[in-house]
Amino acid sequence: MSKVAYHDDLEFPFCDDVIKYEKLAKIGQGTFGEVFKARDRRTGKVVALKKILMENEKEGFPITALREIRILKLLRHENVVNLLEIARTKATPHMSSLSTFFLVFEFCEHDLAGLLSNVNVKFNLGEIKKVMQQLLNGLYYIHSNKILHRDLKASNVLITKNGILKLADFGLARAFSTSRQGPNRYTNRVVTLWYRPPELLLGERNYGPPVDMWGAGCIMAEMWTRTPILQGSTEQHQLALITKLCGSITPEVWPSVENYDLFNKMELVKGQQRRVCERLKHYVRDNQALDLLDKLLTLDPSKRTDSSSALDHDFFWTDPMPGDLSKMLSQHTQSMFEYLAPARRPGASNRPVIQPRQPDNVSSYQERVY
Repeated sequence: MSKVAYHDDLEFPFCDDVIKYEKLAKIGQGTFGEVFKARDRRTGKVVALKKILMENEKEGFPITALREIRILKLLRHENVVNLLEIARTKATPHMSSLSTFFLVFEFCEHDLAGLLSNVNVKFNLGEIKKVMQQLLNGLYYIHSNKILHRDLKASNVLITKNGILKLADFGLARAFSTSRQGPNRYTNRVVTLWYRPPELLLGERNYGPPVDMWGAGCIMAEMWTRTPILQGSTEQHQLALITKLCGSITPEVWPSVENYDLFNKMELVKGQQRRVCERLKHYVRDNQALDLLDKLLTLDPSKRTDSSSALDHDFFWTDPMPGDLSKMLSQHTQSMFEYLAPARRPGASNRPVIQPRQPDNVSSYQERVY
């Protein structure tokens, strides 16, 4: 089938010309495309432009982008990134018949992964509680609206300079059903490997909000370790790391796990005891935090705590209470995106990449645990 082109003579009455925005810096690039910091020429408002990749599409507009747009149009919450509009380019002599489309988002100065990689950024316990409370609020909202994120990780958690957390990158998100008419059959090839829950690694296709709650647990631990806690190189390796931390995967601790497609095909280490609190207590010196982490990193998804129960946990209701992030962030005025992105002005030198921070007087998490 021939590729469908978006010709310049087609009308897009609800898509403004992207020329209304002045690009200021390129702040991201990957398989998803490019992201730019830009300014509205008329209002001066700073936004983020996410380019929609069209080059590999054989039948027009990417279905993944349509799904992301549909979901983001549905969601309106303080802790979910706000899609402002969709803009497009007009044809150029080089691309005479094609338009390029951009998702226009509110601009967030930081992402959590960037902040945690910066040795100069230090979160106290109250600030960690505020980050996690906002993250769980965002998850409670999307799950209540029957949406799964399916790619929760520190780099997809944005934070504004005023300390407001935003769940971002809904490119893998989808609506889910709680219908009793039959099992769902979603793909299990979702969630970045280091944050992927054990049920997906074992081939589960009938899943729900617990897949996001596992990611929330990984991110919560990362607030102290400053680096991802389960850095597997393959799916088999990822399961081995999970087993060493959370104990062996058996029908005794996870009823019906033997029914998963890959349970008998993966090499599962036997005889491992659960050591979440033991292994993380060297970093997380707070008993309530350890208890919540233990509940989030539960192997059996049916027993894993949900966002509502997590928000009611004593961790958020004991001193120190969740504290405002803006004072701490005010000491870091430059956007982490711009600091970490290579300089692109002619003649400018590249900035150094900031290395992950290790807690004081403690060896790296991976060395200590594994």
